[in-house]
Amino acid sequence: MELEKIIELIHTVSESNLTQFTMEEGNLKISMKTDKQTKVVAAPQAVAAVPAAAVTPETVQNALTAQENIQQPREESLDGNVVKSPLVGTFYNAPSPDAEPYVKVGDTVKKGQVLAIVEAMKLMNEIESEFDGTVEKILVSNEEVVEYGQPLFVIK
Repeated sequence: MELEKIIELIHTVSESNLTQFTMEEGNLKISMKTDKQTKVVAAPQAVAAVPAAAVTPETVQNALTAQENIQQPREESLDGNVVKSPLVGTFYNAPSPDAEPYVKVGDTVKKGQVLAIVEAMKLMNEIESEFDGTVEKILVSNEEVVEYGQPLFVIK
């Protein structure tokens, strides 16, 4: 089986609801298992009918505004220069578990100085400061999973 077909198979199984998959073709055996947790979704409760006269343009607008606020989480305003994660991975604030953190809040940093490590696929990627200044905030905890573009540090 070609590598491309194997990768396509992995993506297909990952996107499905399967938790275990095994395939044998000749002397090739592929076995995949996930620990996806089943989510139980409760059926919505019946809603009493509202008389049409009670619906006004203001109530419709208020409902739409409330729905937008729920769907779009508010981002905290970050004052200063923000260092963001260049990749998805696990954030480490020190080079080893028993070592001191690279930086702490209040430390002065120079452009190019290592601030942390993000591990992705067993590769340790150093996160360097893009700015000169003082570490104002550290926005993630040690060993926390971070997303691409997620703010990690605020430097002023």
